[in-house]
Amino acid sequence: MPTVSLADYQALAQFRYEIRKFLAFSEEAARAAGIEPQQHQALLAVKGLPEGSEPTIGALAERLCVQHHTAVAVVDQLERHGWIQRQRGTRDRRQVLLSITSEGSALLAELSEMHRKQLGTVASGMILALDAIVKALPEKPRGP
Repeated sequence: MPTVSLADYQALAQFRYEIRKFLAFSEEAARAAGIEPQQHQALLAVKGLPEGSEPTIGALAERLCVQHHTAVAVVDQLERHGWIQRQRGTRDRRQVLLSITSEGSALLAELSEMHRKQLGTVASGMILALDAIVKALPEKPRGP
């Protein structure tokens, strides 16, 4: 079993600290804009799905790392606010597809711009912390 040095613990702790600072900013910014952080994350997850992915409740649950029923509850809240809507799939009528409304898009754009600016401010600390972790990793053997 590899040993973990004090420097390893410090690098991991610093990286976690940098992430938590950004997440705390994100949560505060969402609430100030009138949306709960998990709802903001859901809008971002739907808008930012990888190419070829369909915006389903299942895909949202996976991207939020939550259970299906939790994703349904978040979508219910977003729908009540008018930020997202459900539609039946055209190929499979059992499938429910999610789309962001114009109001939801405007809110997400505002929050995303704030997050981009914040990342511009904190990115160097995050990168330095991650770099310290990566540099301390043991070298992997190179294959043929």
